[in-house]
Order: sequence, then C-alpha cells, then structure tokens
Amino acid sequence: PDKDSEVAILHTTAGDIGVMFFPQYAPKSVENFLTHAKDGYYDGISFHRVIEDFMIQGGSSDSRHAPKETAVGMSNPGYTIEAEIRPEYRHFKGALAAARQGDEVNPEKRSSGEQFYLVQGKTYTDQELDQIEKRKWLAAKNQLGDRLFKPLQEEFQRYKKTGQYQKADSLLRYVNEEIEKQYAENPYKMSPETREMYKSVGGTPFLDGDYTVFGEIVEGMDVLEKIALVATDSNDRPKEDVIILGTKLKRK
Repeated sequence: PDKDSEVAILHTTAGDIGVMFFPQYAPKSVENFLTHAKDGYYDGISFHRVIEDFMIQGGSSDSRHAPKETAVGMSNPGYTIEAEIRPEYRHFKGALAAARQGDEVNPEKRSSGEQFYLVQGKTYTDQELDQIEKRKWLAAKNQLGDRLFKPLQEEFQRYKKTGQYQKADSLLRYVNEEIEKQYAENPYKMSPETREMYKSVGGTPFLDGDYTVFGEIVEGMDVLEKIALVATDSNDRPKEDVIILGTKLKRK
C-alpha cells in the first residue's frame, strides 16, 4: 500500500485488526469498503463464516443481532462491484479480499457490495503448489472447451446421427486445437518469489485470480489467528459471535 494510505482499524470483540488498501489498483472495492466503514455500516456485524487454515468472512448485514445457530451470510445490499482482479495481488496470509457469488451465477466474478474476508490460510509445499497450478490450468482448459463446443453441439450431434463421423471428429479437433493454442503453457505458474511466500508465510493460493484482493492486514495478525480458532457450528458460524464493534480510520 501507499505510505499515506488510509488504515481501517476494525475494533472486534476479539481485538483490533488494522488493514491498509490498494486504491491505485482496486479503487472501487476500496471506496466501497471505506464508505461502509465511515458510515458505520459494519458496526454490530459479525464474522459469520470462519474456517481454520482458510479465512474469516464478515460484512453480511443479516448477521447483526442474528439469533445463535441460524444461517446468515445471505444478505444483499442491492448491488455488486466490478471485479478488480490483478495477478500481482495474491492471497497471502493477511490479505483482505471481496467475497462474491460463484461462477455459475456470476461469471464476471463481480464482488459483493458488503462482504469481505481476511485470509489466514496455511503454508504449502512445492508439490502442493504444483498441484494447484495444474488444477487451475486444467480447469481453464475445460472452461474454454465448454465455451467453444457449446455453439457447435447441435451440428456435432447432427453429424453423428447421420453417420458423418469424420465431420463430427473435425469439430472436436478444432476445439482441442484452439485449447492447446491458447493454453500451450500454464499461465498459472507462480514465480519463485510467490512460491517462497506461500511456503514460508502461507495463504490460500487456490483463490488467486478468482477474487478481488484490495488490501492487507498491517496490525493485529494475532487477532486473525485468534478468530480463526473459535468453535463453529455446521454452517461455519462461530458459536459465540465475533462482532465488529466499530471501525476507525486513520492515516499510516
């Protein structure tokens, strides 16, 4: 973050967490978070989804005063935010990122207008990072294949029904050739520096490239760890609410 970046101090029932932002590259996400912080929108809202070795998620307005053991996290402020995903902003431990709905209903990866998460994660071995790179590469190939084949599906089925197998095979060859052309090399390969960070500091590398990272923790990492260890119910909601009591803004 810039030296003069604003710092948001989240006063929680578990302690204070200070986060700084990346306004130069994720301006809409940062502005949205800071607007909510200044308006007191997050006051009284809890971290409603906590998964050890993964992340703590909060910001959902339906968690305010929600009875215990009820499912929360489904509130909708009525808008989403354009994805501001940048490859250099990784999900290292302490990253602040925007939550969102899944790709099946949100292919543009637009961010929630209120919910966010803080990464705890874990450390990884080279072998585990290799597997993550490979899975991302294969998933991208499959998605491209689905997009390319969909408009050809009827033609493909017609060729098969009429016994024109060579023409049907030619359509499959076209799709496969396009996939290999665009993904001859794995674009998800991590740099040596990124690998070292995931091996020594940790995080959630499998989320890279899919969610908007717009800030990072600069103080209170111990509080993140404390929250990540709380007991949770079957919905990953803490059995004893961890609440954001208030948010204070200051300059670094």
